[in-house]
Amino acid sequence: MNHKDLQPTREDFRDLNFLTEEKVYEILGLCSETEDYSPLIRVIGRVFSSAESLVQSFRKAKQHTKEELKSLQAKDEDKDEDEKETASGSSTAMEVEPEASASSGDGSSHGENNVQKFDPVEVSVDIEAVRRVYDRLLSNEKIEAAFLNALVYLSPNVECDLTYHNVYAADPNYLNVFIIVMENSNLHSPEYLEIALPQFCKAMSKLPLPALAKLAWLWSQYGADQIRRLVETFQQLITYTVISNEFSSENLVNEDDGVVAATKCLKIVYYANVLGGDLDTGHNEEEDDEPIPESSELTLQELLGEERRNKKGPRVDPLETELGIRASDCRKPLIPFEEFINEPLNEVLEMDKDYTFFKVETESKFSFMTCPFILNPVTKNLGLYYDNRIRMYSERRITALYSLVQGQQLNPYLRLKVRRDHVIDDALVRLEMIAMENPADLKKQLYVEFEGEQGVDEGGVSKEFFQLVVEEIFNPDIGMFTYDESTKLFWFNPSSFENEGQFTLIGIVLGLAIYNNCILDVHFPMVVYRKLMGKKGTFRDLADSHPVLYQSLKDLQEYEGNVEEDMMITFQISQTDLFGNPLMYDLKEGGDKIPVTNENRKDFVALYAEYMLNKSVEKQFKAFRRGFHMVTNESPLKYLFRPEEIELLICGSRNLDFQALEESTEYDGGYNKDSRIIKDFWETVHSFGQEQKRLFLQFTTGTDRAPVGGLGKLKMIIAKNGPDSDRLPTSHTCFNVLLLPEYSTKEKLRERLLKAITYAKGFGML
Repeated sequence: MNHKDLQPTREDFRDLNFLTEEKVYEILGLCSETEDYSPLIRVIGRVFSSAESLVQSFRKAKQHTKEELKSLQAKDEDKDEDEKETASGSSTAMEVEPEASASSGDGSSHGENNVQKFDPVEVSVDIEAVRRVYDRLLSNEKIEAAFLNALVYLSPNVECDLTYHNVYAADPNYLNVFIIVMENSNLHSPEYLEIALPQFCKAMSKLPLPALAKLAWLWSQYGADQIRRLVETFQQLITYTVISNEFSSENLVNEDDGVVAATKCLKIVYYANVLGGDLDTGHNEEEDDEPIPESSELTLQELLGEERRNKKGPRVDPLETELGIRASDCRKPLIPFEEFINEPLNEVLEMDKDYTFFKVETESKFSFMTCPFILNPVTKNLGLYYDNRIRMYSERRITALYSLVQGQQLNPYLRLKVRRDHVIDDALVRLEMIAMENPADLKKQLYVEFEGEQGVDEGGVSKEFFQLVVEEIFNPDIGMFTYDESTKLFWFNPSSFENEGQFTLIGIVLGLAIYNNCILDVHFPMVVYRKLMGKKGTFRDLADSHPVLYQSLKDLQEYEGNVEEDMMITFQISQTDLFGNPLMYDLKEGGDKIPVTNENRKDFVALYAEYMLNKSVEKQFKAFRRGFHMVTNESPLKYLFRPEEIELLICGSRNLDFQALEESTEYDGGYNKDSRIIKDFWETVHSFGQEQKRLFLQFTTGTDRAPVGGLGKLKMIIAKNGPDSDRLPTSHTCFNVLLLPEYSTKEKLRERLLKAITYAKGFGML
């Protein structure tokens, strides 16, 4: 009897062209009774290997009823449909409809809430139902194999549909295929990584821009755990492929379709992570009204058929534009940005080639610089280094051509001749002239000369120049910046007497430091770097720039009593100028007459923060940003780096790992790592306190900070400088070379080294 009963059911399954949650459970129940899962495996194989079937599967109940009603040519008013959906016990279309409507109550409402929140993500698939089905089925190994095989068949057809038939434009529900497949929690298991997942990623990367944006919006509502699962899926594929292959300069990782497709898919998750995080899409700084003057050299470049590329500055990611957000809009993503970095990929990436593909922008060659989230700061910094160097060589070449064509004096470098006692005045006058006459000269390689001193600038003299400029400009006595003892940070002085040129100079100096790969000892709060990236400061930024004010405003917001009666504050605030005189400022017109109440206190806090971080220092900051952009306006800096990474570029890392420095150091002139004096040297250096270690770094490299990537990236050289003598150690800071005589005892080595690093300023630095 059982056999006869089951026979017609199997026939029905053959006609089944799409699945619902109920239908899956019905077939699963029948299979469990007979302990024969082949009918279910066949159905899954058929439905999950066909895009048309998947698009129709696991639809939300409301969607099914609409189609049903259309086919019956009944009234199609939404309200009526909803009533009929609950009322009609036996639906005339397919037998699964009422079951579907009953089943997906929570999933459907979950979807509806999302739709109200974000218009672009109205999808017809019941995601909760799909998750429940996967949970039930993936525990069975035989059934799991059916999903894997179906995906192998599905992917090439989907890729073909998207590439040649424009299916998404014809039916936006085609996106359901990707939504359903990506819910499979086993995608990152080894069986999928070989064939199924790379092919599916290739198909997904062919989705048109609106579909990618819709997918990013949808995933942004999934929550941190689901985002992490999606990230791990694509990261597993990239790591597995990179480790399984031998990539080199001949066999580039850029040419591996699987890695490229997975990286493009990871980009969708990256933007979902940004969208789902703590967003601050308003508060954008207005760009400078007057554009930075174009160089007069442009005419010559046009003459030579070399029109300047990227005139409007660096590119913008198309998906970013489609979504209308930027990574810098995100205060706190759902999962940390660091989880998107793939270290094995960074290790095999040939950055010189990748940079070339980035600049040339060909369709055939993929550049990982177009997906900067996957690169670590060291790799990105290398890309920026190539960009800066190429621009320097380009300016040098243009100058050489100019001198030939117009007979001008050859000046291929940005030469600064300064007096040590008047370093600010000299630098300011020279840089101001350059900024006015020909800003393109700022893109030349910097070459500093101290008047009356010998020394060829191979980098070390520039480092010292930057150090002296920064020390002087940030001296609180000058009054350009205020210093907060508690945070050890500087902020723009709203009542500074200095003209805007001084602030433009420090902006240029910051830009030149990045451009010439120098690390500066500047201590700004993070809001400065956010503002450089085009964001305005808001209340939350006060936490690290003005912590005392932040705390008192936070207390005001959280105060449970009557603000107006208990605190008696108005929309007028007072600040003290350089001489301690109070200055009054109205946050609103007639602010001294408007009391702060429980109702308007949020307004007060927002206006207070706006004044402190933006309005009060607007003139100073605009000049500062203008100077910075004079050097970096054509650089991919904004495109590649987030504000916290910009700080790392300018200031280096505060974390000093001398163990890493020892491991990466090379030896010359007869020393090696086993020499007695080298062993004594490292024992001595490791025994130094934090301040002495900083002095040592300053003496050897010209800066007391670690570069991007830590001290292991420094490549220091210790060279022998003659036999035992009373001479002090010396250094070539340009090349990070320490010249060390072969002292007879460890004590003498320590004494001579300490003396050299303690009294090193302007001496021993070549």
